[in-house]
Amino acid sequence: MTVFPPDSPLVAEVRPAANHDERRDGREPDILLLHYTGMASTEAACAKLCAADSGVSCHYVVVEDGRILQLVPEERRAWHAGRSSWEDETDVNSRSIGVEIANPGHDHGYPDFPPEQIAAVIELARDITARRGIQPERVLAHSDVAPLRKDDPGEKFPWGRLAAAGVGHWVTPTPIENTTALGPGDEGEPVEQLQTLLSLYGYGLEIDGFYGETMLAVVRAFQRHFRPARVDGIADFSTSRTLRNLLRRLPAR
Repeated sequence: MTVFPPDSPLVAEVRPAANHDERRDGREPDILLLHYTGMASTEAACAKLCAADSGVSCHYVVVEDGRILQLVPEERRAWHAGRSSWEDETDVNSRSIGVEIANPGHDHGYPDFPPEQIAAVIELARDITARRGIQPERVLAHSDVAPLRKDDPGEKFPWGRLAAAGVGHWVTPTPIENTTALGPGDEGEPVEQLQTLLSLYGYGLEIDGFYGETMLAVVRAFQRHFRPARVDGIADFSTSRTLRNLLRRLPAR
């Protein structure tokens, strides 16, 4: 595989990945998608992301000590999002730049992200979003675009710290109170209203007025990103008010 020039001056090493293709329909990336590697070993994760037989790849990996590796040129379509959707777009790979953050994830103890790693993620994200004109509300988690399949980068990822540095869309989460809430099995207009709000933000779900498996997964994904103090999939007042506050701060579409 040919070594290519890095897109960012922050890149410490280029490790070319085998799996990538052309962005479809001539699209330019307008989503920055953050993941965790989800494997016990960072080196094993990097090897998998570069291997031809893995069926996956990404643009960047940020390792624990803050070093940044580039695997795929930004102009190419990396294979990191999988089956996913955002704002009714199902080819998220063609719309996004994928950054894998080295962390073993929920299946391997899910440790905290080291400060030097988060500092590097912030700098890389600031560089990419500035060069590409990616809007704050388009800095997303893998779990946002694939809530039924993915949990990453998870509730320990410090989205608030990124937002304080100018990366991503964020409001201070509404405090959790013991109030009535919507949950699995509920149905009717209140559920339909919440589904509509989640869909307006970008989440992919059918507006059918029923709080089923997909609704539960989407609410969990929303909580992991925007209200991480309790990730249970139950749409309490804290969850719904935080969502409404985020929607109020969206730019006009």
